[in-house]
Amino acid sequence: MHLDEGHQDDEHEHKTLDTVIVRATRSGRAVNDEPVRVEVINREEIEEKAIMRPGNVSMLVAETGGVRVQTTSPALGAANIRLQGLYGRYTQLLSDGLPLYGGQAASIGLLQIPPTDLSQVEVIKGSASSFYGGSALGGVINLVSRRPGNAAAGEVLLNLTTEDGQDLTSYFETPLNDQLGVSLTAGAHRQTAQDFDADGWIDMPSYERWTARPRLFWDAADGSTLYATLGFMTEQREGGTLPGHTVPDGTAFSQNQDTTRLDGGFIAERPLSDTVTLNLRGSAMAQDHEHRFGPSVEKDSHENYLIEASLSGGTPGTNWLVGAAFQSDDYTSDAFPVFDYTYNVPGLFGQIDHDFSEALSVSVSGRLDGHSEFGTQFSPRASILYKPGDVTIRASYGRGFFAPTPFVEDIEAAGLSRLMPLSDLQEETAETASMDVGYRRGQIETNVSVFGSNVDAVTELEAFASTPGGALDRVRLVNALGKTEIRGAELLFRYFWNDFKLTGSYLYLDATENAPLGGRREIELTPKHSAGFVAMWEQHGRGLLGFEAYYTGEQRLDGNPYRATSKPYLHLGLLGQITMGRASWFINAENLLDVRQTKEHPLVLPARAPDGQWTTDIWSRNDGFILNGGVRLKF
Repeated sequence: MHLDEGHQDDEHEHKTLDTVIVRATRSGRAVNDEPVRVEVINREEIEEKAIMRPGNVSMLVAETGGVRVQTTSPALGAANIRLQGLYGRYTQLLSDGLPLYGGQAASIGLLQIPPTDLSQVEVIKGSASSFYGGSALGGVINLVSRRPGNAAAGEVLLNLTTEDGQDLTSYFETPLNDQLGVSLTAGAHRQTAQDFDADGWIDMPSYERWTARPRLFWDAADGSTLYATLGFMTEQREGGTLPGHTVPDGTAFSQNQDTTRLDGGFIAERPLSDTVTLNLRGSAMAQDHEHRFGPSVEKDSHENYLIEASLSGGTPGTNWLVGAAFQSDDYTSDAFPVFDYTYNVPGLFGQIDHDFSEALSVSVSGRLDGHSEFGTQFSPRASILYKPGDVTIRASYGRGFFAPTPFVEDIEAAGLSRLMPLSDLQEETAETASMDVGYRRGQIETNVSVFGSNVDAVTELEAFASTPGGALDRVRLVNALGKTEIRGAELLFRYFWNDFKLTGSYLYLDATENAPLGGRREIELTPKHSAGFVAMWEQHGRGLLGFEAYYTGEQRLDGNPYRATSKPYLHLGLLGQITMGRASWFINAENLLDVRQTKEHPLVLPARAPDGQWTTDIWSRNDGFILNGGVRLKF
């Protein structure tokens, strides 16, 4: 259940929902009083999605309205998050408000974060650069961790799949005294390579992954608080051709990626007076990759650092925040040092929220960044909330920027070997605006949103021939001419009846860009129509039963020799869980219709693409029917 509009069956539970505090906007407001629209996925829904996909958070965010998880590397299964049609690289992924996964989180990173220790997930759509700088041009997804309670507790989850996948996750928490609590989450995940169409190319890559994250929470009697965390992850992922098989040019082409990531962060708050609070936060992330693209091996490292200080305060009806930050993003490549970069970005930011009345609130924020490569950038955002009775009206406008790097989606999938050195690139900028009207009364909840974005200087790949008259065998990054224009609408309907919850959603997207020969064309891999329906029965302490159906419409395909437009497809799923004491036994059936892209056309291209890829883009599912099941033990 999403809490952006909230729901419960009585007034007491309504008041409980209203106290859900949003962290991503830094205002400290309850979700229903926040002028910026924030969709909050609560712990109940996290637990439901965790038994569908215990190894990562992709399932958790994929079924949120206006959010699309897009596969970016068919060979490795990598994916990123697109918010309301904007490019996935514009989405900032945070952990408790900290960029623990980097300033520009790699697509593979989405698949390496387990949902075990999350209490809620917050989604802000549209430019959030005024809050978090250039990496949040398209929006923010903030993963909020669970806090230890008053007694020691824990859980262990074991999951097995019909495609020879295994997940073992654990979470433990305990108070050490009245002020100090700690938690630890750890997991082991494994998948065997699968070739569903028996063509010698791996459709589901193999991987082995280990994760661990301890957290510390301290709350002093004077109101001071401290949160600190460390994270470790290591993974070996293998795709490409199976042993003894080749791609069409007659050579074997393995595509592997080994990843090691270490990160840490802290948030400290101390009251300076009855109305002013000092906030300090910082984080560091170091990630090493070893990629293999056939005969080419690329070793690289990413480092990201943040240090920030701010003051916040307020009077009845008004809250304010001012602060300064310094963020550094560093990339180093052993094989291709010409692509090394270091971005240093000092910034000043401020925010003010004011309630003109019980029904009308306004939030204004802005950020001034001094980017070491792209100069001074100003990112404003303004939001308004009006609540006349059972109706809630919100409107927002924001501007932001994105500092280009070599790692657009295709380069993440293909590597750097065929990319020309970057030159004369401009920053990507966007204006985003939205308006939504929600209604909640009794058992019914509805919401209608309209939104639009104009993006300038989008970086894209341009293919060219390295020899005159030769085949296209190289690519370069260029800024697209003209604007990328995205217009759309979201519809949401929920009905609650006793232990049943019905949810229906629809997303319309009109996303276009300049065509090479003039005029405009649809952005590739962006369905104009998509819809979903979920029916869930749940009784706490007994079990749950759920059915889901998701429709994805036609998409324009680029560089696909087999077809220019995708087919629409339907995804159906069933979920069941029985709780007996401390044990909850679950079974989940995904993709009941056995939809698989390789049933429509081959995944492997007849010839290698100019950027180096050997596969078409993924426009559908590529895994077919999968059954998973297991047990969750709570202590």
